[in-house]
Amino acid sequence: MRSGAKVAIVGGVFAVVASGVGYGGYNLWNGVMGGEKSPESKTAGAPRTGPVTDEEVTTVARDFLAAWAAGEPEKAGQLTNDPVTAGPAVAAYRDGAMITKAVITPGAAVGTTVPFTVKATITYEDVSKPWSYTSRLTVVRGQATGRALVKWAPSVLHPKLLTADATLRTGVAKTPSVKAVDRNGTELTAAKYPSLGPVLDELRTRYGAKAGGQTGIETWVDSGSPSVPDSTLLVLSKGKPGTLETTIDAGVQAAAEKAVKAYGSASVVAIQPSTGAVRAVANSPAGGFNTAFSGSKMPGSTMKIVTAALLLEKGLVKADQAAECPPSAMYYGRTITNLKGFSLKDATFGEGFARSCNTAFIKKIDDVEKTEGDDSGLAREAKEVFGIGLEWKTGIKSFDGSVPEAVGGAAAEQYIGQGTVQMNPLNIASITATAKDGRFRQPYLVPADLDDRPFAKAERELPPSVARQLRDMMRTTATAGYGTAVGPMAPVRGDKGAKTGSAEADGQETSDSWFTAFADDLAAAALVEGAGHGATAAGPVVAQVLNAG
Repeated sequence: MRSGAKVAIVGGVFAVVASGVGYGGYNLWNGVMGGEKSPESKTAGAPRTGPVTDEEVTTVARDFLAAWAAGEPEKAGQLTNDPVTAGPAVAAYRDGAMITKAVITPGAAVGTTVPFTVKATITYEDVSKPWSYTSRLTVVRGQATGRALVKWAPSVLHPKLLTADATLRTGVAKTPSVKAVDRNGTELTAAKYPSLGPVLDELRTRYGAKAGGQTGIETWVDSGSPSVPDSTLLVLSKGKPGTLETTIDAGVQAAAEKAVKAYGSASVVAIQPSTGAVRAVANSPAGGFNTAFSGSKMPGSTMKIVTAALLLEKGLVKADQAAECPPSAMYYGRTITNLKGFSLKDATFGEGFARSCNTAFIKKIDDVEKTEGDDSGLAREAKEVFGIGLEWKTGIKSFDGSVPEAVGGAAAEQYIGQGTVQMNPLNIASITATAKDGRFRQPYLVPADLDDRPFAKAERELPPSVARQLRDMMRTTATAGYGTAVGPMAPVRGDKGAKTGSAEADGQETSDSWFTAFADDLAAAALVEGAGHGATAAGPVVAQVLNAG
């Protein structure tokens, strides 16, 4: 805001101050300033078109913030492109959060966006505390009226108001706070481990009462949904937090946070194969959607761990026996090719796995169909052995993977982790942990006996010979000169194995980068969206996490 305006609430009475000039009795709107959906706002003549001007951005932002601060929600709403929604939201802001004083300070406009800072005082009964945060608004031209208007979103009022149902509340907290600790007793906070913010919020919602704490007075985002945890914004009066033990390892978590921070959209999960305990979960950007646990994307060639297990169990391949790897292969009219059309001559199946040869897997689908009676062998293998699609009870919400039954060309795509296969780093890390340990152990963040929840159990374990061959092929991928994972895994210590992957997601110019690996008794998987080959981006993320274990 080029004028350096300040919109203020003084002593509970709203006033507007800009460059030393009082606006208390000044007509800010210069007549009728209707919103996008208000028929009264239409002016004579054709609506104005074209980009909003700098002057319009400054004026509309100033007037909207002034109306908001002045406790005039209808006027504020009429300055947006959705007054029906915006007006009530502005009205609920002050009363719901118990704000008694506030100063809104706009910053300089950047194009059509105006950042601003809110410095407020929140009072509940006889407890008061200062509160500050930053947000931003964007000015657009109304399609019907041609007026310059604030583009409405709840996040204008506060960046953590992400849905229309979310509201700010101040009062006695719904549940006691928790002091979450890692497996060694180190406290885990969102300030130190930003990716754990949403995780800690959900753990508090689920286990705050069970952890033995006492409630305090807080300001929070009420999500308005039982499936979405609330988020604490300010503690006015501390209650007594209960201690909640988690499976996180603070050292591994710190490495995971640092590794994903290098990318705009990345996530990683680390699991202990011998127990299923989750040692780290991190996302970039931090503090938002938990892609690591709840995302669902095609996992690319990391899925070949499951496909290889199926082929090995059926006796259709052996790691040290020859397997075809032509440049392309067709199944029910669907042509599958290798990267840049490469082929291998006189190669073993293990070498094809290490070099990520798609056709070595596709060539075996006919044989699987003969032994299974249909094309759904992969879906059964994923569920019965690797626990994919079962109802995991990790301690927080999670998507537990999906490999739906498929036929024909769709089944061929599934064999290489494309098409209808949907996974996230939690799922792929668990698949790797199962390969390493030989049996599926459901991932978890808090002990089952905390709330007596049953863990998911797979129907059967991997046969010892299959598990051994899977581990050996992953070791080759990570250590042999021709393995696709050699580069990222070079600095990783201990007994190690890996699998790379990339997935051609619809609408993306560059494929998603996937990588999964184990080192001794730690398995990890990472996704870096739109970053290309698995070894390029996701590989270094996993390597950093494994080295911290």
